[in-house]
Amino acid sequence: MLDILYYLAIFAFVAASIVVGGLLWRSYAEGVSPTAGLFRARQEPRLDVVAQTNLDGRRRLVLIRRDDTEHLIMTGGPVDVVIETGIKDGKPVVSSGEVVEPTFSRPARTAGKTEA
Repeated sequence: MLDILYYLAIFAFVAASIVVGGLLWRSYAEGVSPTAGLFRARQEPRLDVVAQTNLDGRRRLVLIRRDDTEHLIMTGGPVDVVIETGIKDGKPVVSSGEVVEPTFSRPARTAGKTEA
């Protein structure tokens, strides 16, 4: 029974040594102090999901904020699409007189009618 405890203690010591060595190696490779992660202030996250809503079973509209700029993205479906970018204070950033062209344009769909 003591032999099992002895080998278990050695295994725990070796495993802890490997983990500590890996952490020290990572901090050495990054060029920072090994204790820097314990005592530095955490940075504010630069990316945040402001709002999201489901359009249908597959697609979703997501409003993302990066720094002070918001971006409206449609995910799901065959292709993810950036619908609008550069939104500040809830309004798109457009200089006066500039016309914003859609990224992808296609004809409007009509319900119940087919094209000939």
